[in-house]
Amino acid sequence: MERTTEQAARLKAGESRLRQQLLAGLDGDAATYHAFLKDMSAHLRAFLRRRLMAFPDDVEDLVQETLLALHTQRHTYRPEVPLTAWVHAIARYKLIDFLRARSTREALNDPIDDEMELVATSDTDAAMTRRDLQTMLDTLPDHHRLPIVHMKLQGLSVAETAKLTGMSESAVKVGVHRGLKALAAKLKMDSQGALA
Repeated sequence: MERTTEQAARLKAGESRLRQQLLAGLDGDAATYHAFLKDMSAHLRAFLRRRLMAFPDDVEDLVQETLLALHTQRHTYRPEVPLTAWVHAIARYKLIDFLRARSTREALNDPIDDEMELVATSDTDAAMTRRDLQTMLDTLPDHHRLPIVHMKLQGLSVAETAKLTGMSESAVKVGVHRGLKALAAKLKMDSQGALA
């Protein structure tokens, strides 16, 4: 209890001293105003350090920004308001601005290593899939392979594929059907062989 009373008395004395320094500075006493800024910087440093434990290197910059804001807004101080309430309000606004700017910067500078790994993996997978598909298609006879390549991979119609290959439309349809069936059987055999 005694310690809290002492602490409260110290805080009250510090508030009173800072308030008197500011008021004297507002009346034109440059030396006292300089002392106010020096004492206030120590107060702000402690106030902001507690709130910026994750960013200790940025505390001093924020102290300077807050002191500058106090200086430019000193005409708004009302003597009937506790000085530290006014100072802490300005410091909180500066802290919020700092955190907002930092989060925006961090969002813009997200490491792309993870995304690049995903892209690299998907590019590699796609290239391997194309190679494997081409290898499997090469095992089919032309009258099955060509209709699959033109219709299923290139997206041509039955009529366009028939014209391009010289096959009838019915032969193109049959070629696709039988070719896909043959590929499915080959995949099934390969997967069973891999499991054995």
